[in-house]
Amino acid sequence: MGHLTARDAYLNLSDRINWFTQGAPESETLYKILQVLYSEKEAKWVALLPVRPFTVKKAAKIWETTELKAERLLNHLCEKALLVDSYHNGIRKFVMPPPMAGFIEFALMRTRGDIDQKYLGELYYQYMNVEEDFIKDLFFATETKLGRVYVQEPVLMTDKTNHILDYERASHIVKEADYIGLGLCYCRHKMSHAGHPCEINAPWDVCLTFDNVARSLAEHGDYTRLVSKEEAMDALERSYASNLVQIGENVREHPAFICNCCGCCCEALQAARKFSPMQPVATTNYIPRISGETCVGCGKCEKACPILAISMETNEHGKRKAVVDEEICLGCGVCARNCSVKAIKLEKRAKQIITPVNSTHRFVLQAIEKGTLQNLIFDNQAFASHRAMAALFGTILKLPPLKQAMASKQLKSIYLDRLLSLYKRKPVEESPKGSKSLT
Repeated sequence: MGHLTARDAYLNLSDRINWFTQGAPESETLYKILQVLYSEKEAKWVALLPVRPFTVKKAAKIWETTELKAERLLNHLCEKALLVDSYHNGIRKFVMPPPMAGFIEFALMRTRGDIDQKYLGELYYQYMNVEEDFIKDLFFATETKLGRVYVQEPVLMTDKTNHILDYERASHIVKEADYIGLGLCYCRHKMSHAGHPCEINAPWDVCLTFDNVARSLAEHGDYTRLVSKEEAMDALERSYASNLVQIGENVREHPAFICNCCGCCCEALQAARKFSPMQPVATTNYIPRISGETCVGCGKCEKACPILAISMETNEHGKRKAVVDEEICLGCGVCARNCSVKAIKLEKRAKQIITPVNSTHRFVLQAIEKGTLQNLIFDNQAFASHRAMAALFGTILKLPPLKQAMASKQLKSIYLDRLLSLYKRKPVEESPKGSKSLT
């Protein structure tokens, strides 16, 4: 009976994880991973927590304990990077990070002796690189992607510089952050334990986290090290030099992370290779163009491309030339950086890539697309107040009509239908910049 009880705790935790828009498909390997990361008691505690941020008082009520005991438990979970904390108007709140980017990565963002990291790395490899259900769900279950690629800024330091929007610049994210954390690359750490070390010997200490996530991981357990903006820029420069791709949270404002990724270890880039032409992450707004007259056919760009989007072709005259598969190209700029004769130029894509405003916007879009929007609203009454409901519906009101209709259908809410109909009837006026706004 004790074994069944323990397994039930982890099954309940698995169910709780799958309340996220981004879940973790059940398997025996996932069960083993959760056993490494959580004790049986921790699994029982966390399985009861809300999806959205909550206070000590809320946790104490759910766990039916005192606030003092609840805070101790919450601090303990933060020390294990199973929760992260933040402060809003002086009030401390906690949230369970999603599997990725979240508690799966955090466990390998530093070396530690309290868990068997080699065994965990092997389990991760089995779950993600062999079984694949998690990866397919993570990258391909929704139209709105978890991550997006940043274009390598040094490649665009020309007359095109003025066309780069702030949110497209990794350097701007660094500049705007209140806290910056530097940790080990989870992907290369995992692959080394699984017996598949990085093929290009890329640096490990280049994983960047920002703001509350960085502060929480640094304060609780030293999973990251708080660094200056100068040191963060150095991490970017070292990553550029190693032909790594910058992939961050798919938002315009205050992304939680920027990873510096290699094609041999990164799950996203591996997925781009394996499941081509499906895109696992949002591309940049740029695409490489190769000059047939300038290209000398050296093949450096083909070798450097992290997702194998460039191949060498020979024309009828026997001249070799690089060719880009634009359907799968991420627009990262690694190829242009490696072209010694400057035959590759990055140009704007014909179709602009739309990026969610912030994390809430991304969560709602993904929840609508995956059919789990109701989880954000009715999660342990985390959204029970009219204020929280209004904030959520406010986000929905800003969505395109098709996604509004999808949201309405999922919630089956007369209240939401009425809000949407009232919104459509309100007059719209042009703002000074030409964009539309409600009167």
